Amino acid sequence: MEGVSRVRVIILNSALGPLDYRVPHGMNVEPGSIVIAPLGPRQLVGVVWEPDRLATEEVGDNRLRPLLHAYDAPPLSEPLRRLIQWTANYYLAPLPSVLRMALASMSALEGARTITEYRPTGLVPDRLTPQRAQALDRIAGRQGLVKELALAADVSDAVIRGLVKAGAVEAVEVDIDAPFPLPDPDHAPPELEQQQQDAAALFIDAVQKAEFAPFLLDGVTGSGKTEVYFEAVAQALRNDRQTLVLLPEIALTEPFLKRFSARFGVEPVAWHSGLRQSQRRRAWRAISAGQARVVVGARSALFLPYANLGLIVVDEAHEVSFKQEDGVQYHARDVAVMRAKLEAVPVVLASATPAIETRQMAEIGVYREVKLEGRYGAAQMPDIEAIDLIADPPVRGRWLAPRLVREIEDNLERGEQTLLFLNRRGYAPLTLCRTCGHRFQCPNCTAWMVEHRLMHRLACHHCGHVMPPPRACPECSEEDSLVACGPGVERIADEVAALWPEARTAIVTSDTIWSPAKAAEFVGRMERGEIDIVVGTQLVTKGYHFPNLTLVGVVDADLGLQGGDLRAAERSFQQICQVSGRAGRGEKPGRVLVQTHEPLAPVISALVSGDVEGFYAAETEARRSAAMPPFGRLAGIIVSSEDLAEATETARLIGKTAPIVENMAVFGPAPAPLAMLRGRHRQRLLVHAARSLDVQDIIREWLGKLDWPRGVRVAVDVDPYSFL
Repeated sequence: MEGVSRVRVIILNSALGPLDYRVPHGMNVEPGSIVIAPLGPRQLVGVVWEPDRLATEEVGDNRLRPLLHAYDAPPLSEPLRRLIQWTANYYLAPLPSVLRMALASMSALEGARTITEYRPTGLVPDRLTPQRAQALDRIAGRQGLVKELALAADVSDAVIRGLVKAGAVEAVEVDIDAPFPLPDPDHAPPELEQQQQDAAALFIDAVQKAEFAPFLLDGVTGSGKTEVYFEAVAQALRNDRQTLVLLPEIALTEPFLKRFSARFGVEPVAWHSGLRQSQRRRAWRAISAGQARVVVGARSALFLPYANLGLIVVDEAHEVSFKQEDGVQYHARDVAVMRAKLEAVPVVLASATPAIETRQMAEIGVYREVKLEGRYGAAQMPDIEAIDLIADPPVRGRWLAPRLVREIEDNLERGEQTLLFLNRRGYAPLTLCRTCGHRFQCPNCTAWMVEHRLMHRLACHHCGHVMPPPRACPECSEEDSLVACGPGVERIADEVAALWPEARTAIVTSDTIWSPAKAAEFVGRMERGEIDIVVGTQLVTKGYHFPNLTLVGVVDADLGLQGGDLRAAERSFQQICQVSGRAGRGEKPGRVLVQTHEPLAPVISALVSGDVEGFYAAETEARRSAAMPPFGRLAGIIVSSEDLAEATETARLIGKTAPIVENMAVFGPAPAPLAMLRGRHRQRLLVHAARSLDVQDIIREWLGKLDWPRGVRVAVDVDPYSFL
């Protein structure tokens, strides 16, 4: 934009709209340029935008303030700018909030940086104290910061500094933006079966054509979906294009990284919330320069500024965790398809249990469905049976039915591994006083405190509030009267330890596996056969491949069917299918036993009979007849405030002013099921409309006319997944 004296800028402040600035002489900017702009006494980061795409109140040239600085980072590309605008528009989110996700590492905006690291020179100093000798022995061949070397040598920083002075350790300048190693598409190509080869050929062709092509890769667990889409990744690498692979959970990245490096010789570039600032900086710069060829990440990786995108893959595309539940409430699966469309690249949604929304898109021909029918190699699908807990109840005070106990015993004798699945963290979901009936509730939320015995605390799973379990009941002061109600994974692990004291047990939940390193440790122990029985939540249902795991027990299949959630049955079906998919992935056949009080419930019947199509057909028909997604549209309006009266009053105002529109109904307001969350009182309204209606414009205009107190927050959740 040489010679342009005036630009429109989006500042990273959600309370502000776009603002115009003057471009000082000698500064070159263009749409997408990342700049620093003055705002009052502050200096804020912003991005230059096309004026014709964003309206603002124009002021005279003489009143414009000059931009302060333009970063030398590559400008955000046009497709990414369109994606940011589309996301803000569709999900009714402030444009700066979406833009912030693209600028996810502020330190990356500054130019190349170096740090000073140290390494031994091989010289032995004249004065060799025992500590110096120990340090030189342990840091041989190492390089790092003084602090890192001191830690490795188990000496103080002063010892290392003394060795630097003596010439035994030297300083080295290191570029912290060192390039990532490039994956090799021909490192270890797999032996694919015919059906997989055909699927891979379709994807390779789509990558070659470099145009928008959405695919649904639908294959049972263990059918080799990853190997198939890896061939498309290999083609993108040969074409010097970047690939983005989205995974639903940070804990999943570890097994994926191992499979990736076995195929391509090096690990991909990871992007998730667990990265250090320096790692985020290095990844962001490599992505924006086009040097990071394959990025694997959680949903936030979707908004990064890829220089040359050639393929997007959404693995486990049915996963609920792709829906962001706070801030910008976007669904990464749907935004991924939109990014692929704007970038004109193919997108592959891979899943063993695709969501009804995705199946419907395949049904009407918007997505091309690619099916993998059988398991890869010698592996067979497991046998699934239901255990009727009414006919075969567990012993009093226990949660595992006699039949499941016998099967676990047999499995232990054969030296094979067992997985017990219960989607409930902690020891017990409810703690009460056996004397007066007092229930422990979170002080900030309408939720029960969950007992976690491993960590000796009561915790709220909604706001994170924790407290030690008291000796006496706070209501009646009776000591030792607290009793745990219902099972969590820790309680099942206790039962396992009582039944089989010799068995080696692991508990796998987000409390025990909170980082890729923890996940790697668990995977290593399973592969080495150091674990006999795994007790886990839905975290263990995803992506893991353990050939010696032959028995899966679902402790409470009815758990997910409770509550008025639109997707409750579908979600239960997906979870149990996924957990069943962990069994019999090697040469040995797998068995799945599902404990239930309702063996005739449609979900359980479909699982046991293997009638996947029948189940989905019935669920789809139920949605169609009620005009629920994907045949209708929903939007939640959530009103919250620390003041109950303010929240209630604002919700009533919104309900009272709801527009009368054909094919649209507004339900509520009513207190949310979680009527209090993190100390804020909550009210909900639900908008239900025909598919053809532009709900966003209606809601934008409706809420735009209203005023509410400063302490009240009004959030809109388009296409909601949570109804709490």
